[in-house]
Amino acid sequence: MDAIIPLVKITVFPGFLFLAVYGMFLQWVDRKLCATMQNRMGPPWFQPIADFIKLLAKEVIIPDEADNVMFRVLPFFAMAAVMTALFSIPVWGTAMFSFQGDLIAVIYLLTIPTVTFFLAGWSSKSPYATVGSMRVLTQLFAYEVPLMLSLIGPAILAGSWNITEISAFFAARPSLIPAQLLGFLAAIIALQGKLERLPFDIPHAKNEIAGGQFTEYSGRLLNFFLLAVDMELVVGAALLNAVFLGGALGLTGAAAIGLFLAKTLAITFLLALLKVLMARIRIEQMINFCWKYLAPVAMAQVLFDIFLKYKIG
Repeated sequence: MDAIIPLVKITVFPGFLFLAVYGMFLQWVDRKLCATMQNRMGPPWFQPIADFIKLLAKEVIIPDEADNVMFRVLPFFAMAAVMTALFSIPVWGTAMFSFQGDLIAVIYLLTIPTVTFFLAGWSSKSPYATVGSMRVLTQLFAYEVPLMLSLIGPAILAGSWNITEISAFFAARPSLIPAQLLGFLAAIIALQGKLERLPFDIPHAKNEIAGGQFTEYSGRLLNFFLLAVDMELVVGAALLNAVFLGGALGLTGAAAIGLFLAKTLAITFLLALLKVLMARIRIEQMINFCWKYLAPVAMAQVLFDIFLKYKIG
């Protein structure tokens, strides 16, 4: 029994099955919200599932010049990294694997999918995929620093690098949550860039580079890459919820899970709103924005949290 419970957590909840199903659900919510805001009908609720099944049945075609082994394994590395990151984030109560410094571990685990996207395009030997992969790497250097800085502020205020402890700190002091607004907004924008969503969908702009880093991917391999992106949306929203919004706010059981779902849906709404309001920008515009404006805003939140920690003792 002691071995079965962790196995169920890894495979079912809050593991792979939950991540995959909830990721596809958030994909539908995002598409439906964007359609509603643009006065369109939007997809039916089962569309992500239908797309997933359809791609599973499609043929996998590997370019002759591509690295066959790397080409096949990269989607699974992306999914594994995202799933591992969730285990250190408290969905309800304490995270499955909680340790001092797990915030840093989660940040770097969430960098692995981006690296696999770069390697996927680079190893495909396609000019479109190569351009897309270079944009992936360039964009990484733009949003990664603001994202890290925005997450550091609440950690300094809580006096811990443990995500569960940070979440518990704000759950016990909800009056401090509004003080993290600047950092939260910076993190939302940085997460939008990490997920390569409008206005930061530069690496796979279909009307420019035909899908970018995934141009040569098809069938189930493309399916698993897209699933990894959906799963990353869940983990990103869960991380922001735990670090900035107090996580479950001291609740347990079904109430905590319900609050988790409500907050991640709210974060998805903000991401969809940003997606609808903005048109795609160029890569140098993103770099300038992240380094000139987003990083200073995140640093201002860090400095404010240092001051606030000094004032409250």
